[in-house]
Amino acid sequence: MADGENGVGTSKTLNFNVGVLGHVDSGKTSLARALSSTASTAAFDKNPQSRERGITLDLGFSSFTVDLPQHLEAECCPLGYDNLQFTLVDCPGHASLIRTIIGGAQIIDLMVLVVDVVKGMQTQTAECLLIGQLTCSRMLVILNKTDLLPSNKRQSAIEKMTKRMHKTLENTRFKDCPVIAVAAKPGGPEAADTDEPQGIPELVEVLKQQAFLPQRDSTGPLLMAVDHCFSIRGQGTVMTGTVLQGAVHINDNVEIPALKVTKKVKSMQMFRRPVPMAMQGDRVGVCVTQFDPKLLERGVVCSPGSLHTLHAALVPVHKISYFRGALSSRTKFHISLGHETVMARVTFFGSAAAAPVGQAGEESDAAGDKAPAEAAFSFDKEYCHQEEYIAGQGEGQDPEQWALLEFEKPVTCPPRCLVIGSRLDTDIHANTCRLAFHGRLLHGMEEKNYAETTLPRLLISKDKQREGTVERVTDDYTVIGRNLFKKETNLQLFVGLKVTLSSGETGVIEGGFGQSGKVKIRIPEGLKEETKQLLSCGKKKGKGGKGDSVKEEEPKGDSQPVLIHLRFKRYIFDPKKKMVQS
Repeated sequence: MADGENGVGTSKTLNFNVGVLGHVDSGKTSLARALSSTASTAAFDKNPQSRERGITLDLGFSSFTVDLPQHLEAECCPLGYDNLQFTLVDCPGHASLIRTIIGGAQIIDLMVLVVDVVKGMQTQTAECLLIGQLTCSRMLVILNKTDLLPSNKRQSAIEKMTKRMHKTLENTRFKDCPVIAVAAKPGGPEAADTDEPQGIPELVEVLKQQAFLPQRDSTGPLLMAVDHCFSIRGQGTVMTGTVLQGAVHINDNVEIPALKVTKKVKSMQMFRRPVPMAMQGDRVGVCVTQFDPKLLERGVVCSPGSLHTLHAALVPVHKISYFRGALSSRTKFHISLGHETVMARVTFFGSAAAAPVGQAGEESDAAGDKAPAEAAFSFDKEYCHQEEYIAGQGEGQDPEQWALLEFEKPVTCPPRCLVIGSRLDTDIHANTCRLAFHGRLLHGMEEKNYAETTLPRLLISKDKQREGTVERVTDDYTVIGRNLFKKETNLQLFVGLKVTLSSGETGVIEGGFGQSGKVKIRIPEGLKEETKQLLSCGKKKGKGGKGDSVKEEEPKGDSQPVLIHLRFKRYIFDPKKKMVQS
């Protein structure tokens, strides 16, 4: 984004978003503070509870600017850029606030994973790494708090932890990423500021080496993630955030979809410098008038009418391999999408001819390509209901499958946004991954009555089967069956369905027989002689004298009953609940 690109001789700054993630108390905020020269309005924990405890509770933003690295000059100079601004997104490490991390992770170009060099990888560190895999293509690891290591063992401890980190990352997309050792706040958060941070100049050089020209696109509707909102007397209300897509100009109308309010942009600033426009990837403060800042602390701002509020959604899903336990249909998960986290009931389904797809974090979503399951979905195809997510035999061998998410409350989110399903109600002290599955929004349902308007179009079927026995033969082409249905079953729904007998014949249900759930079954080709013989014992009862009758009944104990098999499928969202046979 140009900081005053209409002027002659003004500098044009390339903005590069760096997400600082890691376990609680790993020193992320201290690191961001050590790196930063200009603090944005949201920086360093505006939450007073957080300041008291020294722990980040919300996304903090700050920045520092360097000369354009040499390897970027060829690409960036023709575009007018002459310096590089690193915007640091300091994400919380609180286990209970992982939804905030997910909100922050979607707007970063490079991930910095901060690890306490004394404690190493911890539960939340691993979760941050997983989120990074889903949202980011590049990462570097920072081993913080090296000042806590005994000086005589410091170097060997750093080398040992570096090897351990490389081992942890070798099967991820971040294999061979740089590992840097620093002491962002020697002596800890309570220590005086007299001790200089250690390793920061080296870290800045590595950040410069890792920087690249992000793919920015100013076309399309505006979508901006707002992380802070405040008023300036005599000016209006300022919303600060990051432009996720499109661009915003002075005098543009912008919508706050959560409030269904539209406002005109009066002025804009990037880190206290006035600018005429901002585009995808930029950190910007947008000033509007006649708007109460208390109404919007965090959320999204967009071009009028471009965002939709959803009551349900379809998502191609991939289980996160570190999640323990089954992903079951009809259970509830915390669903994070856009900048919201809501509870949703999940229904899993798959195609009849399922094909393996890539493992978590390895699809081509980051490049904007459609993942296989996303491209394969169509309302014209038929799908099978799954009681739970089906895992493949090996890494990356899960079959294509999707999920219907039915939200407990409506959510406003952009098209094709990242969706992460979690179990955030898991004990925060348990050493277990709470991130369960991920995907990208495929189809959103905006109607409140989506169950009547959209779900019947979704051809998801459940295979059903029932088994009964032939009670008796009425003629060569008709038998009476029992135990297929309960007394209260509406047998008219099953008239015309085909059944097979265990003796090989095929029949058709003609209707009920009596009031106890028995059915009359027509055998179009007629019963086989051996079947008639098998069923004849019951017919001969009472024809002779007492002795004969007992004699006729003897084989009955050894003979196998003739079973009736009824197989059909039912579309789970069909309002008429019809039974279908292929």
